[in-house]
Order: sequence, then structure tokens, then C-alpha cells
Amino acid sequence: SAPKDQRTKSAYIFGAICPEHGKGAGLVLPFCNTQTMTLHLAEIALAIAPGAHAVVLMDQAGWHMTGKLDVPSNISIIALPAKCPELNPVENIWQFMRDNWLSNRVFTSHDNIVDHCCEAWNKLVDQPWRIMTIGHRKWARGS
Repeated sequence: SAPKDQRTKSAYIFGAICPEHGKGAGLVLPFCNTQTMTLHLAEIALAIAPGAHAVVLMDQAGWHMTGKLDVPSNISIIALPAKCPELNPVENIWQFMRDNWLSNRVFTSHDNIVDHCCEAWNKLVDQPWRIMTIGHRKWARGS
């Protein structure tokens, strides 16, 4: 049996990884919408090495693909085919985080949820080998 929490407060981890370098950029935010996705892209842009350009794989969620999204000049977005989460390495990161740090918890407050999400994300980025191992895809490497 697992602990259950019937409250409805939540937080969302917006995360991106670079499996090549074992790095991640993330934010914990209260909503999933165009404004919060724009904040996430800005965070990713800050993590990109000077002079480099990042390709961000995304599913086709409306707030990922809207023309209202402000995409920084050092980022290109590639939309993955619909209903193919297995193509997105970050989906495997989410599963790992749920399995190891986020599932079966009862939180004392919304701040406790946010703190726990931040702690889990920071644990991940402190383990670059894990990002490299979980996120690596042969098909996504450049030649």
C-alpha cells in the first residue's frame, strides 16, 4: 500500500537535458501554459554554451507548439510525432524521478511540494552520468 493525498495542489517541473554533456536546465512552476514554457525556454537559453545552438525535442502539447511562444535565438524546437513519448529522452527522466524521488509521498503544504520537486531536480543535475545514461539516444547524435 502507498500513502495517498487527496488534495489538489501541484507544481510542475519544466526540465530539459543535454545527454551529450550530462547537463540539465529546469524550473518548478505552478502552471503549464505558454507563459511558463517561455520562462523555461529562457532558462534553457541561459544554460547553452556561448556560441552554441540547442535543439529541443518536444511533444505536441499546445503550450509547446503555439506561435505565441517566445523562442530564444539559440534554440530550435523539433516537434516529435504525436503520441510517441518514447522518442523524448526527458520522458525517461520523469519516470526515473518518479520512481526514485517523487512517488508515494504525502506533502505537508504547497511549499513542501515545490521544495521536494526542486530537491529532486537538483539531485538529477548533480548526477551528470545519470542524465547521460538515461537520455542518450543513438538516433539523436550528430554525425
